[in-house]
Amino acid sequence: MGPFLVLSLLLLPSRLQAGRSAECVTNTNYGIKQPDRLSAPQGGSVRIPFSFYQDLELAKDPRVSVALRQTHFHGEIIYNSTRRFIRNDYKNRISLELSLGQRSGSLQISNLQEKDGNMYFCRIQVETLRCGKKVWQAINGTKLTITPALEMTTTAPTTAAPTSGVLEGNWSSAPSPMGVGPMVIVTLADIVLKIAILGLILYLRWKRSKG
Repeated sequence: MGPFLVLSLLLLPSRLQAGRSAECVTNTNYGIKQPDRLSAPQGGSVRIPFSFYQDLELAKDPRVSVALRQTHFHGEIIYNSTRRFIRNDYKNRISLELSLGQRSGSLQISNLQEKDGNMYFCRIQVETLRCGKKVWQAINGTKLTITPALEMTTTAPTTAAPTSGVLEGNWSSAPSPMGVGPMVIVTLADIVLKIAILGLILYLRWKRSKG
């Protein structure tokens, strides 16, 4: 075995190690984008949109995991999609929506309460092709402001008359109070006239029978 071959075998492990290091470049450009501020009414819902970017090549199945921190950068995690964890006071109120490419999405918080006014920080975890699992988190986060509940405009009960059609129908089926007096007077005059004529006929017949 020549000296050149021996030297090549001795250097082989270090070369392989150098090759592996070159494949995974950790000094890369990465980050998460999310809005600085959002506001929503109490009792309503809000979507916190986010998108992430990085120079590493993702695995065929990146297994994107999304978590949400509250209050500050190292605050408590209130949601984690991988662990299927939701803090008790947010149960049935937080939902995740991911885009088809799994590079953007939104976290929705529904049935907002006054105490939900806080800072929120999205954290992304992905599987890369050569560097394994990587985790990024938004630095500035999103300030959520809860505004007073929107007042529903209600119509106060009134004593207004019904619609014109109903009103006309009701009044057409009953006589007007102003017409009752004339109707009664006409009826009495007609009766008196008939009695007078009948009395005159009877008087004439009586007188003729006497003569």
